[in-house]
Amino acid sequence: MPSTISCDVAIVGGGLAGGLIALALKKKKPNCDIRLIEGSGRIGGNHLWSFFGSDIAPADRWLAAPLISHGWTGYDVAFPAHARSLKAPCYAIESDRFDRLVREALPKKALMLRRKAIDVTPTAVALSGGDLVQADGVIDCRGTGDLAKLDLGWRKSLGRELDLGEAHELARPILADAMVEQLDGYRFASCLPFSATRMFVEDSYYSDTPELHLPEIGTRIDAYVAAQGWQVERVRREEAASLPVAMGGDFDGYWESGGRGVAKAGMRAGLFHPMTGHALADAVRLAAAIADARSLSGAALHELTRNAARYAWRSRRFYRMLAAMLFRAADPHERYRVLERFYRLDAGLIARFYAGQSTLVDRLRVLNGRPVPIGRAMQAMRRHIA
Repeated sequence: MPSTISCDVAIVGGGLAGGLIALALKKKKPNCDIRLIEGSGRIGGNHLWSFFGSDIAPADRWLAAPLISHGWTGYDVAFPAHARSLKAPCYAIESDRFDRLVREALPKKALMLRRKAIDVTPTAVALSGGDLVQADGVIDCRGTGDLAKLDLGWRKSLGRELDLGEAHELARPILADAMVEQLDGYRFASCLPFSATRMFVEDSYYSDTPELHLPEIGTRIDAYVAAQGWQVERVRREEAASLPVAMGGDFDGYWESGGRGVAKAGMRAGLFHPMTGHALADAVRLAAAIADARSLSGAALHELTRNAARYAWRSRRFYRMLAAMLFRAADPHERYRVLERFYRLDAGLIARFYAGQSTLVDRLRVLNGRPVPIGRAMQAMRRHIA
């Protein structure tokens, strides 16, 4: 017989954004009665999230720090005409650890796994099977809204976590190895050394389309690994993604497409870096803000999350313009040159860029020197939607 479950806050979607909100609320408001509703049997899915230390504000590090699985003091990049080592703390969070820590933090009744939400309102969640969750406030963290409302390129990737037969010699991550053949847009390989014999290798593309041809990309990863001289004993796991790179669009239309009047977080709120597609820093920032909120009513949560998402959208016009220039003003096989030039710039500028905190001087320096043909750049900027 269907039942009605009452709580203070219902979080729909147990991915990165939803799990972070649950952890933040449990830490800052331990008496808050939470329900974390997830259609699968895991929190965080099958993912590896990487980020720079400067991406997370000092005031919010209490939330991100316990989740970190691996950390390094710097990273390398390599392009046909430029290679560089940069000193910048960078970290990785593994979904296995994320899942375990969320389960440990929340009481058993708070986790509603393998439960599918079929309707979401500001104060209620209808589940398949007829059960109803009633809450003071609901936050929808399920995937994306209607992406057709946005003007997008794509950052798509296939990653494999490998056990190697012998120790490798990589001392720090390779963030971007663009010495690989340029296919399907700007292509690069990334390598994260987890231990002497454990490596995460990813093949990524800044592409015009979201489609992933996994067997072909898998073959390219095999070839790349073999070229490094690494012998693979086992593939621990594999993950694929197509992340949106935002060049413009209708923010209000996108927000409403995810549910009118309902608070949102993560990709559903449009909270991701326009150039990288990464959402972790935004997810940490919003989770911390929700945990500090005075009211957790549906209306208050909607206002808080919408204002945060609208502010992020408006303040990131520069990054959307750069994305438009990359996709519209550079030929796909020449896109790597834009990044090659970018990585010649000041290390602090690069860190602020990834954190979404570029100064006016930073922006002028990024644009200086004609990173793409000036005529095509002007056409791309005219087509760009604020």
